[in-house]
Amino acid sequence: MRLSDTIESFIKAMLQEDQPEVELKRNELAEYFHCAPSQINYVLATRFTPDHGYVTSSQRGGGGFIRIVRVRQSTGDHLNYLLRERVGDSLDAQSAQVLCAQLAERKVVTPQEAHLMAAALSPQALSAPMPEALKDNLRAKIFKCMLLSVMQQKSQQENG
Repeated sequence: MRLSDTIESFIKAMLQEDQPEVELKRNELAEYFHCAPSQINYVLATRFTPDHGYVTSSQRGGGGFIRIVRVRQSTGDHLNYLLRERVGDSLDAQSAQVLCAQLAERKVVTPQEAHLMAAALSPQALSAPMPEALKDNLRAKIFKCMLLSVMQQKSQQENG
């Protein structure tokens, strides 16, 4: 397991269901994991973002800390956010992979469904000879169709 994955798992373990917020000291974490504080910054910047369902804030200085808050959204609210605000007209392959993994992590879709979604949005699936911007546009349209389908399934499940 890579160090970034280990740090992410450690922080997520601290954010249990009954504790949606945690305060950490960057230097103490870096010391604990025998790494540079910039490694902690990297994990926070890439894995604890609003797209992943977290808000981070920090206070610098001697008594400085990092606060990580898990944002609770209903499944419908989250899917609406992705559909109307996050995805837009363009979606690069890496962002698509992250969003699919996030849907599985939030239990919006099963891990198998997330894997299929990610495969359909992968660079290999969109390997036709066309400009990258067009591929990103097509990827966004495909992902939005997937989200609409998931929303429809969830609605049908809730309404019996």
